[in-house]
Amino acid sequence: MMVTRLLFMLFISAMDSKELEREIPTLVRIYKDGSIERLQNSPFVAPNLEDDSTTVSSKDVIISENPPISARLYIKNTIIKRSSQEHNNLKKVPVLVYFHGGGFFFESAFNELHHNYFNKFASVIDVLVVSVEYRLAPETLLPAAYEDCWEALKWVAGGGANPEPWVVKHGDMNRVFIGGDSAGANIAHNIAMRAGVEALPKGVKLVGAFMSHSYFYGSEPVGSEPVAGHEQSAPCLVWSLVYPSAPGGIDNPSMNPLVAGAPSLRGLGCSKILVCVAAQDPMTDRGVLYYEAVRNSGWLGRAELFHVDGEGHAFHIHNPNSYNAMKMILRFKDFLQ
Repeated sequence: MMVTRLLFMLFISAMDSKELEREIPTLVRIYKDGSIERLQNSPFVAPNLEDDSTTVSSKDVIISENPPISARLYIKNTIIKRSSQEHNNLKKVPVLVYFHGGGFFFESAFNELHHNYFNKFASVIDVLVVSVEYRLAPETLLPAAYEDCWEALKWVAGGGANPEPWVVKHGDMNRVFIGGDSAGANIAHNIAMRAGVEALPKGVKLVGAFMSHSYFYGSEPVGSEPVAGHEQSAPCLVWSLVYPSAPGGIDNPSMNPLVAGAPSLRGLGCSKILVCVAAQDPMTDRGVLYYEAVRNSGWLGRAELFHVDGEGHAFHIHNPNSYNAMKMILRFKDFLQ
């Protein structure tokens, strides 16, 4: 115990002695020696492959070596067991390609928060989840994360050189979905737009996309966003950190899909969308405006809005066992199945 405490104190002392280059309070510190302190990361955890103590199996797979893209897969144990017994009448399940949140610069498909969430999620829904591990800023700036997530979706659709057995055996390529929370919801929007203009391998079509507490922003405040200090708000500071070369800055269509001149939302490459918002999330107004804009765009799909009172940003990821998080999972179940 004393050794652990001593090591911790030495670590804190070393961090304090280093020269700070940039900081976004409560989120990240970047030092001049190149080291980065992510202040809200949850710890990494191992997958649970064929673990009888859980109802869900998970495993990690490599999608690409160069660039490095990987994923954690989740599926209900009963689906695996059923497939070993019913070779001729195997019912495949929807595939959800998921993009985790974290402002494009923290969290991971392998971190405790998202791992715990998908253990709960996949225990309730008959689905194969492919939770993508994309490259993070500021080590690798946007648009790299968008490219990584598109490559991951292509890998699911086409299988790559070495098809993943769970995808081949259990995944229904007629029911492929994407989803994400926060920055991951932003990615889901951008991937859905790309799917409208670029074909996926083997003729796979994207059925739907859900976007939870989407990280959208812009230079002009909307709804309840404060006018004073808007340019120094956390969303603006984070965007300048993760995509400093973005044409148009915070009004780049990747971040502000409603800005004048952005590609029309009628080009979304899926047949249905679920937009999830939470009453106490500062980005709720952006989410509702996005939902309304999709509905009024001339897009031929079906847009749905799911609103939760009394909750904040990404509450379902932080507390997946709460009553409202379970309501949200059941809403996703309806959407996927």
